Amino acid sequence: MARLLNLGVGMTSARTRGRMVARLRAKGIRDERVLAALAAVPRHVFVEEALASRAYEDDALPIGFGQTISHPYVVARMIELLLEGREPGKVLEIGTGCGYQAAVLAHIFPEAYSIERLKALLERARRNLLALRLAHLRLVHGDGYAGLEQAAPFHSIIVAAAAPRVPQALLRQLAPGGRMILPLSTPVGGQRLVLIERSGRGFKESELDPVRFVPMEAGKA
Repeated sequence: MARLLNLGVGMTSARTRGRMVARLRAKGIRDERVLAALAAVPRHVFVEEALASRAYEDDALPIGFGQTISHPYVVARMIELLLEGREPGKVLEIGTGCGYQAAVLAHIFPEAYSIERLKALLERARRNLLALRLAHLRLVHGDGYAGLEQAAPFHSIIVAAAAPRVPQALLRQLAPGGRMILPLSTPVGGQRLVLIERSGRGFKESELDPVRFVPMEAGKA
């Protein structure tokens, strides 16, 4: 809590987060559950103190280890697509990073799991999340390509790194009626968000917005 106080009233106030949420609403985010979660989570806690003044800009920021914290709009957009027309269930996040998106998810979903392959980054996320006391969020050191078989199936899966193809293990762990959203690398070097929906007939893929994420790597480190 000391760090929150040291960053000053401007960075810790609900008013600052409220301005960010207003910008997201103006950009088309409509799900009130998503907007409320983004208003509740103090993004500045998840970035380096030197970058705290930029925490509520709609920008990706470095968090070390060659990783970034995603744009607030991208976080909101991906979660909104998972939730559209549905009640939240059990969610799996691939790529905990600094813990910010995991915190947002835990404000919406009644059961949330998050996997990070870099143990040092996972420990940082644990420290960042400690003061938020999110009892139904579980962090796991693991390989995102393998998912989390012991907690499957998941109603929603959200991937925070760009894979060259859809990981088969994640498809298997998606519940019937479930949705997965992830960035996929394209043959021409770009990336696009892809929404996958599982039904009794199989999987339906919808290609969405162009995005830019760090590459998804296999294994643990």
